[in-house]
Amino acid sequence: MTPSAKPKTTATPTLRALCASVLIAAQALLPIPAGAQMQSILPGLGDGGEMTASAERSLGDQIARELYRDTDYIDDPVIGAYVQEIWQRLLTAARARGELTPELDERFAWIVVLGRDRNINAFALPGGYLGLNLGLVAAVGSRDELATVLGHELSHVTQRHISRMMSKQGKQMPLMIAGLILGMIAASKSRNGDAGQAVIMGSQALFMQNQLSFSRDMEREADRIGFGVMTQAGFAPQGAAAMFEKLQYASRLNDNGSYPYLRSHPLTTERISDMQGRFQFRMDTAPALPLAMDHAMIASRARVLTRPGVDVLRLWIQSAASGEFAKSTPAQQAGTLYAAAMAAKELRDYKAARTLAERLVARTAEDPAAAKQARWLSAEIELAAGAPAKAAGLLDAKSKERPEMILAAEAATATRQPEPMIPVLRDWVAANPRDATAWRVLGNLYGAQNDTLRAVRADAEANVAILDYPAARDRFKAAQELVRKSGASGAPIDHYEASIIDTRARAVDVLVKQQAEEPPLR
Repeated sequence: MTPSAKPKTTATPTLRALCASVLIAAQALLPIPAGAQMQSILPGLGDGGEMTASAERSLGDQIARELYRDTDYIDDPVIGAYVQEIWQRLLTAARARGELTPELDERFAWIVVLGRDRNINAFALPGGYLGLNLGLVAAVGSRDELATVLGHELSHVTQRHISRMMSKQGKQMPLMIAGLILGMIAASKSRNGDAGQAVIMGSQALFMQNQLSFSRDMEREADRIGFGVMTQAGFAPQGAAAMFEKLQYASRLNDNGSYPYLRSHPLTTERISDMQGRFQFRMDTAPALPLAMDHAMIASRARVLTRPGVDVLRLWIQSAASGEFAKSTPAQQAGTLYAAAMAAKELRDYKAARTLAERLVARTAEDPAAAKQARWLSAEIELAAGAPAKAAGLLDAKSKERPEMILAAEAATATRQPEPMIPVLRDWVAANPRDATAWRVLGNLYGAQNDTLRAVRADAEANVAILDYPAARDRFKAAQELVRKSGASGAPIDHYEASIIDTRARAVDVLVKQQAEEPPLR
């Protein structure tokens, strides 16, 4: 079995937990019974929120812009692709059930933002953004359990719980909420629990902590709709039961701090009875879900990416040679080998990393999904070891899967052979313009081709993707200056590219002005 990382405890939850405590329900944080207070200020379940979808999206963009800047933010293509496969299935099911209306589908972002935080947590934000800690990815035992959590958070958004909650607080409350979140982000950077507590106890924070809780009716509604969405999406109801049992067990232990999801989603007696009844109705004869090999590997990747420390990384390497390794299941062995190989890579012990990766490849040979993950990890190791040609040999340059595409492009850049990968990445960003990582990788390809103009434009588009419009404007201006200098020197000009740059520069200027007119987040 892969050793568990032991996080350093703090006085308060870190960034993700803090955000969740504001936006998802903080009934367990304070001695004041917030649930009773909410009954008088929340609209009925059938009422519509006064905040428009556009206004909620705008507020979500403001908060997301800061999350993208946070040091815990991570865009890991491998885990991102795994989560996206689940997320897209849930969105499709929500559309089919009528939970996700065409208006919200069009206006909201529907983006999952990953964070390195090792706490077990996920949270919904205004405008269709969802936060997901790698700690939760590392803790769940199946994609079905992960789908349970994402389905629940998705239902909070589709049912407009955030909007309905904030609309009753008056026009200033959304900005106050967002401002508190940003204060928590700043406090969390110091990893100082006292600083985070000081923010919570600020002039307006205590009021909000007392007031901003999803009602029990809203939590039950998210349970019910989320369960329907995840099962219609093809995920097993056993996953919901397993996840619920984990939360219930942790709740009985009074939550030791690693489960901030419990503080934001307190398990009331009514919710427990309701969900147990639903599980029993659907699962009288359903067998328990086995650990899938590819999921075990993804969970191991999440554990390593939370930066557990050198000592833990070494323990994972040692675990691959322990006596317990031989006694574990094939899936557990794959997870252990994956963590060990990745840990060796992080420690820059590339010889050990390659040896462990070879063992992983052999272990996963009969499982196509797991074998693909092992091959990608082998390519990552070769890239890190300074052997991009070997990495390229492990990858399919024509693959349409994002992780393989990104790795193949990085190998092409390192070998100074960018031409085959440029059309692939160019087509990808045309269909996925908010993929900042893909834009930056494309820019690197253009740079390796000595196409400076397109490289600068790709960098500008990457800044647009993470909502950093002033930085994007600066890069577009730099591209326009390159065009001007080329014209002045008599060098050939790509007028088509120059026209695109001018058009995008004007569009971003508008976004910068709109951003400047937004009320400041307090």
